Amino acid sequence: MKIAIYPGSFDPITNGHLDIIERAMTIFDKVFVAIAQNIAKDPLFTVEERLHHIKESTNNNKNVEAEYFSGLLVEYAASKKAQAIIRGLRAVSDFENEFQMALMNRSLREDVETVFLMPNEKYTYLNSSIVKEIARYGGDVSNFVPAVVNKHLRQKFEKLQ
Repeated sequence: MKIAIYPGSFDPITNGHLDIIERAMTIFDKVFVAIAQNIAKDPLFTVEERLHHIKESTNNNKNVEAEYFSGLLVEYAASKKAQAIIRGLRAVSDFENEFQMALMNRSLREDVETVFLMPNEKYTYLNSSIVKEIARYGGDVSNFVPAVVNKHLRQKFEKLQ
């Protein structure tokens, strides 16, 4: 069985993330969407909320599993018997940082490859930070995120106003 890990904060998951998951599913039998602990970020959504968003957005596809992890990504990947880590590249500006992380991961575990996937061009400008910023000011993000996320973003920001 070919298994991949797609790590990220997914705060929130966007249609761009879903596009990468769909592309990964054409290559791998199982994809773990792994919510990574990032101490540098202050998330809007709890881990439980993000897990719910991912599960709802992937229609609880049995070949897509959402989990939270902390620690080294390559060790998590090894624990899942994954052969690959999926990373999305939206633009050339993403490449340098992703390339450095891929090389570091390879130096830690040679048996886990990094696979770079490009999203549909309509998602190349999209990221979670931009979505949250638009939603915070009452903008319509329904074209950028799954319905469950759109609803939850509106609820979060209505409470803050």
